[in-house]
Amino acid sequence: MLVAHIHDALDKVRKLQEIILSRRFFQGYSGKARIAGGIAALAGSLILSRDFVPATPQAHFIGWMIVLSVALAINYGALLNWIVTEPKVRQHPVILKPALDALPGLVLGGILTLVFWRAGLFDLLFGAWMCCFAVAHMAYRQSLPGENYFVGIFYLVCGAACLLVPGIRFTSPWPMGLVFFAGELAGGCILIVMNDRENDLEKLDNED
Repeated sequence: MLVAHIHDALDKVRKLQEIILSRRFFQGYSGKARIAGGIAALAGSLILSRDFVPATPQAHFIGWMIVLSVALAINYGALLNWIVTEPKVRQHPVILKPALDALPGLVLGGILTLVFWRAGLFDLLFGAWMCCFAVAHMAYRQSLPGENYFVGIFYLVCGAACLLVPGIRFTSPWPMGLVFFAGELAGGCILIVMNDRENDLEKLDNED
């Protein structure tokens, strides 16, 4: 009987610990990786604006897909490294739940990209990408600092402008590069500050 009570108490402690961990800010994303992704977007704009790049939607689309691949490799590579090297992730897999929050926005971005590509509506891609990225940011309102939500609003406003303001062309790369550089720079700095605070909290918990 006593053993059963002990197991029940331990189970409640584990569940309480998981709840506490799930309510802390998600530390799996790297601020430095986000900043690097923003730099990649700016570099992509610089390269795509050069004369040796054909001024065709197809050529620019390939260029942006390369930028996307680089940014995804950097950011999700950093996330994978955190999963592998952080012991608490293996002990409490619930910590990883926020990593799934961005998937709906990213999937929507992929769908809209395919639809607009097939319809030849290349000039709508910048706005669609920014708006979908805004949705991905806003999904983290419970697992990342509130400042990250405002970065999402920034992407939403910029995306709406790209969709509604006439004269923005897909073959003019600077709107995309400048918006994503500014957004990822801000988002990266927010993550760096957040991770420093969370690490300090963990140190205090360990001392207690």
